[in-house]
Amino acid sequence: MAVAPTLAIEPMRLRDVPSVHVIERLCFSSPWPAYAFEQELSANRMAHYVVARVDGKVVGFGGIWLMVDEAHVTTFGVHPKWRRRGVGRRILLALLEIAGDIGAAHMTLEVRVGNEGAQGLYQGFGFEVTGRRVAYYSDDGEDAFVMTTPRLTSDRMREVMAAARVLLGSPDRGDAA
Repeated sequence: MAVAPTLAIEPMRLRDVPSVHVIERLCFSSPWPAYAFEQELSANRMAHYVVARVDGKVVGFGGIWLMVDEAHVTTFGVHPKWRRRGVGRRILLALLEIAGDIGAAHMTLEVRVGNEGAQGLYQGFGFEVTGRRVAYYSDDGEDAFVMTTPRLTSDRMREVMAAARVLLGSPDRGDAA
């Protein structure tokens, strides 16, 4: 009888950077250098990063910056072998919960106009397209959509996050946004 792998979301640590950087290079044509993650973890008080582990191995990561009252997704990636298995949903839910815990009113991000899969994930968590950045990506000049959530404390976002917790089997956080 096969045992289902255990997925855990945890704060990113310096020791996770080599594994995160492998995934970063697999996900992005212009990846962050490893030292950027190290700098984020050791010196950026606005930064909050998580990793997704399956049976102890890092399979995804994400991060936000708190800028005034807005949580901005800085990076988000899932190892190609672990996509479409709920890892990205769990990471995004964790980032939204962190955003609420640290007092963010909204969450924003940029996503490639051509990345419909990611856009669908974000729309499922209440994000809506609120703008467009022309030639945003330096590697190929592709535009980015700016996507933003409704107020994290709104009834709509509470419902979205509660439904995600049920779907993902995550513990109920009560009234937390």
